[in-house]
Amino acid sequence: MTSSRLPNGGQIERAKSFGFTFDGRAYSGHPGDTLASALLANGVTLFGRSFKYHRPRGLLAAGSDEPNALVTIISGDVREPNVRATELEIFDGLAVQSQNRFPSLEHDLMAVNQLAGSLLSAGFYYKTFMGPAIGPLKSTRFWMFCERFIRRAAGLGKAGIAADPDRYERMNAFCDVLVVGSGPAGLIAAEAAAATGARVIIAEERPVAGGSLLASGEIIDGRNPAVWAREKAEALATLPNVRFLTRTSVWGYYDGNVLTAVQRVSDHKPNRTKGQPRQRHWVIRAGKTILATGAFERPIVFPGNDCPGVMLADAVRRFAVEYGVAAGKNVAFFTNNDSAYDAARTLSLAGIAVTTIVDVRPDISGACRDIANILGAELLLGSAVTGTHAGKSLSAITVQHFNMTTGRISGAPREIKTDCLGVSGGWSPVIHLASQAGGKPEWDEDLQAFLAPEPNQNWVVTGSAAGYMDTISVLSDAATKGSAKSRLVLPSVEAPMLDSSPAPVFEIEPAGKSQKAFVDFQHDVTASDIRLAYREGFHSVEHLKRYTTLGMATDQGKTSNVPGLAIMADIRGISIPDAGTTRFRAPFTPVSMGAIAGERYGDLRPHRLTPMHDWHISNGAKTYEAGLWHRPMIYGSHGETIEQAYTREARAVREGVGIVDVSTLGKIDIQGPDAAEFLDRVYTNMFSTLPVGKARYGLMLREDGIVFDDGTTWRLGETQFLMTTTTANAGPVMQHLEYYLDCVWPELRVHLTSVTDVWAGAAISGPKSRSVLETCVAGTKVDNTALPFMGIVHGRIADIPVMICRLSFSGELAYEVYSGAGHGTRIWEALIAAGKQFDIVPYGLEALGTLRIEKGHVTGAEIDGRTTAHDLHLGWMLSKKKTYIGSAMINRPGLKDEHRLSLVGLISLDNQSINGGSHIVSDKTPREPADSFGHVTAACYSPALGKYIALALVKHGTSMIGKRAFATDLLRDKHGAVEIVSHHMFDKDGSRMHG
Repeated sequence: MTSSRLPNGGQIERAKSFGFTFDGRAYSGHPGDTLASALLANGVTLFGRSFKYHRPRGLLAAGSDEPNALVTIISGDVREPNVRATELEIFDGLAVQSQNRFPSLEHDLMAVNQLAGSLLSAGFYYKTFMGPAIGPLKSTRFWMFCERFIRRAAGLGKAGIAADPDRYERMNAFCDVLVVGSGPAGLIAAEAAAATGARVIIAEERPVAGGSLLASGEIIDGRNPAVWAREKAEALATLPNVRFLTRTSVWGYYDGNVLTAVQRVSDHKPNRTKGQPRQRHWVIRAGKTILATGAFERPIVFPGNDCPGVMLADAVRRFAVEYGVAAGKNVAFFTNNDSAYDAARTLSLAGIAVTTIVDVRPDISGACRDIANILGAELLLGSAVTGTHAGKSLSAITVQHFNMTTGRISGAPREIKTDCLGVSGGWSPVIHLASQAGGKPEWDEDLQAFLAPEPNQNWVVTGSAAGYMDTISVLSDAATKGSAKSRLVLPSVEAPMLDSSPAPVFEIEPAGKSQKAFVDFQHDVTASDIRLAYREGFHSVEHLKRYTTLGMATDQGKTSNVPGLAIMADIRGISIPDAGTTRFRAPFTPVSMGAIAGERYGDLRPHRLTPMHDWHISNGAKTYEAGLWHRPMIYGSHGETIEQAYTREARAVREGVGIVDVSTLGKIDIQGPDAAEFLDRVYTNMFSTLPVGKARYGLMLREDGIVFDDGTTWRLGETQFLMTTTTANAGPVMQHLEYYLDCVWPELRVHLTSVTDVWAGAAISGPKSRSVLETCVAGTKVDNTALPFMGIVHGRIADIPVMICRLSFSGELAYEVYSGAGHGTRIWEALIAAGKQFDIVPYGLEALGTLRIEKGHVTGAEIDGRTTAHDLHLGWMLSKKKTYIGSAMINRPGLKDEHRLSLVGLISLDNQSINGGSHIVSDKTPREPADSFGHVTAACYSPALGKYIALALVKHGTSMIGKRAFATDLLRDKHGAVEIVSHHMFDKDGSRMHG
C-alpha cells in the first residue's frame, strides 16, 4: 500500500496525527481529514460493496452526494450504520467498518450475485417470487420461502441493538433571515442581509465556511479563495446580529417558513465534555430564507462507470486541494462541459499529472484548449469513454469516437492507462429544500438541469443553486438577493473564462454487449433497468422511480435523478421536462432518530407533564399515562395498596376537602362575533342564551347522532368563550371544530385557539372547599351569592390572577381554579397551605374515578363511539328549538331501539370487586360462551356506600333496575352476583354540590 498524500497543500493540520481503524486495520490521518480523505491518503481505494451485485465500489463524490462510501461507526456495543465516509471527520480512536460484505471487503462471497444480473434486474422483487410452482412451493409460497433469505441479504449497514448512550438537544430559533449555505453566495448574501440590521442565521453543513471556494483555483481579491472565505466568515461571526452554525445540515422546509436542521456538535470529538450533546436539532422560523445551497456535479452514464477510481471531476479536485490527497497518479478526465478543464488546471497546480481529457464535444473554447496545452494533456474531442479495466481499482479506460448528434459510438476502441478518471456530466443546482417548500422544478435548457420553482413562501434561491455557475455572477446575484438595498463592494475575481453549460449528453450507449452502466450507484440501478421499465410499461417518472428504485436510496438520487430522467425521456422520444421529475422530500440528508427525539431519548412518544408534576412526584404520587399526559394515580402512604389509597382519598373529599390537578382538560378559546351561534350548532343544548360570567355543561354529537364529547363551556365575554373537553378528546374536538368552521360553515366569523397548555387548573372538592377558597382568595367573594353554581369570578391567590368557576365532577361542592401555566405550582401550593387547617388531601385519578362512578357521571369509558344521549340518560340536553350537529340523525329507529344498551349502576352482592370489561349475564355459573346482555365500563370500591360498585351498559337499561345478574370475566376467572341499580348511586338529587 502506498500513500497518496501530497507533500504539501490542503487545509489539514499536518503537524498533528490521529489514529483510527477501518475494518480492524490501523491507519493515521490529520485533523481536518474526513474518513474518505484519510483512507485515500493511505492508498485505500475500495470502500464498500454495491447493494444488489456486491460489486467493488470506491469514492464517487466528496460530500453529502456520495452514494458508495457508506460505513458503520463502532463504539463499544453501539453501531451507527450508513455514515458517509466523505462527511465523517476523523478523530483519535475512531473505529469504522465497511458494509454489505461477507466475510470481508476484499473477499465478498456475495459477489456471486454478479453472475445473476438478469435475475436481479428492475422489478425482480415483483416478478421472481410470485408465480413459480416448484413442488409444494406454489404461488406466493415460493416468495414466503425466499423472503427470509432476501431480507437477510437486503439493506446496506446493519443496525445495532445496544442503547444509544449519547445526549441530544432540541433548539428553537427565530430570525429575520436564514441563509442556507456559506459558499460565495451564502457569505455575500448573509453580509448584505446583516448590513441592514436583520437578525441572520447562517447554516453550513461542513465544518468550515467557503463551499466551492475551498477547492477553487481562482484568485479572489488577490488572495487564495479559501483564505478569503475564512476571513469573510470570521468577520460575519463577530457581528451581534449574526449566528453562524457550522456542521449544520438544513434538512427540511415546511409551511410558514419553518425549517429544520441538525447540528453535529460533537460527532468529530473522541471525548465529549460533560453535558455536551452529540447533536442538536434546530427548528428555525425565518422571516426570509436565502437558499445558497450550491450545485452537485453529476456523472455521465457509461459502461463500467462504477469501478473504484472513477470519480466526479470536482471530487478529484476537492480531495487534492482541500485535503492534500491525490486520487490517482495519472488522472484522466471525461466531460461534456468546461468545468472539468478548470478541475484539471487546479489539479495540475497541486502537482498531480493530468494525462488525458476526453470530451464528447467535437469543438471546445480557446480557453479550454489553452488549459489542455499548458497541462500537456492529450485532448480527445468527439470521443467518449466506453469501458473501464479494473479489478478492485482502475487501471485503464477504453475510448472511442462519439457522434454527439446521433449518440452513436464508432471506430476502433483505444485503451488508455490511468488510475483515476474524473467525470463531469454537468451540474444540477441543489433545489431539494426549494422543492420541499412547494412547486414544480423548472427545466433550464442551457444548464440541462432543473431549477427551483417559483417561491410560494418568502424565500429566494441564489448563486449556483439559482443556475449561476461562475463566481462573478454568483457574487453579484447573492448581493442583490441578500438585500435589495445592498451597497456591498464585491471582490475582484481572477479565473479562466469557462462555460459550465454542458452538451446534452447523459449516457454513452455502446453497440452490442458491454459492461453494466450504472445510473443510481447506491441502489445498483443500470441504464438497462430503465429500458426494461419502459418495455414493461412503467413510463411515468413516479412509476420508474418505484419500479427500479431509482433515487430512492439514502442519497435521494443526488447524482442519478437527472441522468435517469434523461434516459427515459430519450427512450420515449420526448424532452426531459416533458418526462417530468419527482419531488424531493425531507430529509435532505439522513437524520438520526436521536436528534429528532431530542432530550426525550428512550420515549416512543412525547410525555406531557402538568405544571404541578414535580410537586406530585415529590409528595408521593404514583403516576400513569392518561393519553399523552402523566397524571397522579394515587398519593400512596407507606404500606397502602392502591385500593386503600384511593378509598382514603375519596372519603376525604366526601367528608372534608380534596384537591386534584385538572390541567390536562382540553381548553379551547373561542372568539368572534358568531361564537355563540357556532356553539349552538356544535352543542345539543343552547349556549347563545348563556349569560357572561356563567358556565354550562354541554354535549356534542357526531353527524350520525352518536355522542362525541362532553364538557363545560364558560362565557367570558359577549364574543368570547372558553370550552373545556375531556383530556383524551382535546385534539379530536379541536379537529372537529376546525373542520366545521373551515368546510361546513366558512361564513361564521369565529377564531379557535387551543389553550390547553396555557392554563394550569386545580379542582378543590368537598363540603369544606368554599372555606379553603375564602381563606386564600382576594379580590372577589366566593359565597353562594357571588359565586353560585356554574358561576365564574376573577380574583387573586398569592397575588396571582386566577379564574374560578364553581362546577363539580365529584358530586360535591367544588370549584375549578385556573391560572397561567407558569404559576400553576405556586397556586397549587397556596391552596394546599390554605387547606391545611381543613385537612385538605390531594387525590389522584383513581379517587376521581371513584367519585364520578358513585355519582354516575360519564367519561370516555361510556362515551365509546357507540352510545347516544338517550343511552346515557342525557336526552334532557337535546334541544328541540334548534338544529345542531347530529340532530338530523338522533331519531333513527336504530338509535331508539328498546334493546339498545343504556347506562345503569351495579352493586356487588358478594362483597367481591367487579372487573372492568366484565360481561353481564344471567347464568349463575360461569360458562363460555355466555349470553351477555351488557358490559361493565368502570368499577371501584365505594367508600360512600361501603360496597364494590360499577357502571355498566346493559340492554333495556332502566327497566332492569332492581334485578339481579352476574358480572363474569372468564379471562381473569371472576364471576360474581350483582344488583342492577340506578347509575346515580350517591346523592341522586344533587343537594351536596348545589349546597
